[in-house]
Amino acid sequence: MRITIIGAGFSGSVLATELARSAPTGVDLCLVGTPDGYGRGVAYGEARPEHLLNVRARELGATQDQPGEFARWLNLTRRAEDGFLPRLVYGEYLYSRLQSAAQVSLAGFNQIAQEAVAVDREAGAFRVTLADGSDFLTDKVVLAVGTLPPQRLQGVGPRLLVDPAYIAWPWQRSLRGEDALARVPRGARVLIVGTGLTMADTVVTLLRRGHAGPVTAISRHGLLPHAHLPEPGPAIALPPNVLHALNSADVAQLLRTLRSLAPIVPDWRALVDALRPYLQRYWKTLPDEQRGRFLRHLRSYWEIVRHRLAPSVHEELEQLRALGQLRVRAGRLLRASRGQSAVEVLIRERGQAHASAEQYDVLVRATGLDTDIERTSHPLVGQLRDAGTISADPFGLGLRATAQYEALDRHGAPVRGLYCIGPLLRGQLWEITAVPELRVAARQLAAQLLKPPATSSRASRDPLPRAAARA
Repeated sequence: MRITIIGAGFSGSVLATELARSAPTGVDLCLVGTPDGYGRGVAYGEARPEHLLNVRARELGATQDQPGEFARWLNLTRRAEDGFLPRLVYGEYLYSRLQSAAQVSLAGFNQIAQEAVAVDREAGAFRVTLADGSDFLTDKVVLAVGTLPPQRLQGVGPRLLVDPAYIAWPWQRSLRGEDALARVPRGARVLIVGTGLTMADTVVTLLRRGHAGPVTAISRHGLLPHAHLPEPGPAIALPPNVLHALNSADVAQLLRTLRSLAPIVPDWRALVDALRPYLQRYWKTLPDEQRGRFLRHLRSYWEIVRHRLAPSVHEELEQLRALGQLRVRAGRLLRASRGQSAVEVLIRERGQAHASAEQYDVLVRATGLDTDIERTSHPLVGQLRDAGTISADPFGLGLRATAQYEALDRHGAPVRGLYCIGPLLRGQLWEITAVPELRVAARQLAAQLLKPPATSSRASRDPLPRAAARA
């Protein structure tokens, strides 16, 4: 039996490690991922030294039953375990454990550093096509592609799209290996669309490079992520009234209950963290009407308390705001075009009837997480969508799937042998983008994948492309 995982970022590498450690002889594992960030992904492979993890080191073990594994791998002191380390270090940890598992695995373990561009069903198996035109058969496929490429910003004119003054993705690298922010002049007036974690990383990188010009960040609500406490606070257990509200399938009732509780708990962060183990089950109970209400009215506020910044990063942003170098505004970009001497934009601030015309030197898209498969430019996801092999969540939160992580086709039927893990399951689970939930999903999916197929396998007899496969 051959199992192919497409995507070698966090989800793909952690799942591959789980399988390598538990798969018996006779199973052929194949991990396919783009060369840049192989085994690390975008979040940890393309990060810069100043980009910090937004979770304490002691909580980041990639194994479900060993949450402290990352801290032990670094041999951290007790105090250092509560710190927020560089993301690059975490990428090295993921890659190291992947290679260690490959060396001791009883199963065959092939690592293919190429992009997969198509997956087609073929007589009880799947044919995976790679970017160089080679292909191979596999019995089971897991889509672990992470978040999707950033979409074009609405309102950006065609001339600006191809102009160096527009940066569609801050960490996109040139042929010389420089990321896009390297070309931003020190005194440039910068407009960033997005006020979340990607914006914070962008601003920190600009500052490390000596940027002295004004920076404006806009988003619909103009909200910055809140900060973690420098020292971890005590955990709390949810009281009965919150547990009852979690069983109500009513977003408004849960919100009222949490608001009444927030003033009496030691710290609101503990309340948010205590909710997390219940949120996947809660999300599954919500009808579409309730999900839509949450996404329209509460999503932005949930994101800033759920996905928090390292204290030092938050402090740096607040200092910049106090000095006037960083402005955070609630508004919407209506139009951006390449003028003779500047980027000319039209912004309507929240609550205002009229828009304002402004000029900047550089426009940066930093809107973060994207899981809308209907509008994506991702080659493989687009091919599977157009073929009807996968179908979109109605709210743009990824693809539809069963409780066993199996993809649903355009008719709502399970595609036997085609699975998904990671952010594209937000529509099914909502809370499936962070380490604690992903490592649980990896363990569960590994057990599901190792169930023997109902029919004899022909995929394992199909050779992998020689040029692509490596031990």
